[in-house]
This record gives sequence, C-alpha cells and structure tokens, in this order.
Amino acid sequence: MQLPAQAMLVAPRANLAYLDCQSIRLPQPITPLQAWRQVMARPLPGMKTAFRLRDAISARFGVARIGGFSGAVADAPQVGDKLDFFLIEHLSDTMLTLTARDRHLDVMICITTDADRLAITASVITHNRFGWAYMLPVGPAHRLIVWAMLRRFA
Repeated sequence: MQLPAQAMLVAPRANLAYLDCQSIRLPQPITPLQAWRQVMARPLPGMKTAFRLRDAISARFGVARIGGFSGAVADAPQVGDKLDFFLIEHLSDTMLTLTARDRHLDVMICITTDADRLAITASVITHNRFGWAYMLPVGPAHRLIVWAMLRRFA
C-alpha cells in the first residue's frame, strides 16, 4: 500500500493493527479541512444507525459513546480542538490529522491533499483484546465507508 509522503501514522507501520489508505484525484486543489467539511456536510445514509449500534455495544465494555458525526465544524478550528469525537493534532493546508484514543485502541485519521489528490489514511493500534475484537468488524466497515465517502466526494 502506497502512503502519501506526508501521511502521519499513529505508530510505526510494523506496530499497527489496522492500516488503510485510499485516495482520489481532485479536479481542483482544496485543503484537507475543506474536504472534511464537504464530506461531513452530506453524511452517508445509515451512519447514524451504525454509530448508535457501535455505542450500544461498546458502552457495555466501558467505551465512551461517540454519537457519530454532527457535520458541524468551527469557522477556524485549531490544533487541540475537536471535530466531533476526534482531536485535531495537526492542521495545515496539506494535512489534517485527527485522533481518538482510549484504553482499548488509538486511531489516527490523516487527510492529505496535494495539487491533484486527496488521500485518507487510517491507522490503529490496539491495547487489549477488546480493541482487537472491535477492529474485526470495524476494519472492513471503515474501508467501505471511506471508499463510499470518496466516491460521493468525487
């Protein structure tokens, strides 16, 4: 799997429990934050239900409810702010890095853009059996969701 040169990962590649990178060509340059806003403005059908199911199951194992994506983005978000349940760890004109960390796993989503390409790189490390078991259904689902989001975006 070819990763964008500037993509950040949550841990060294050899330590990851999950890694996925998908990209599309852009008709015109945009920033990663602009891409996030456009994708979140039109959530995929069924996402609210998927997040409700995730929260109902995960809460039984002490995982905080995340509620899903609201579509709301502050006018000028900064490093340290939240985009829904993700923490902004890096924000520039070519990269937006978001993380969600808990006792079960750490997730990093790195959205990168260059002149003609938008890429979404997801990396995960697990800390225990629950984190590992959680990724069994979520990994394939995440690949499909990102694929569908990128197709709609294009």
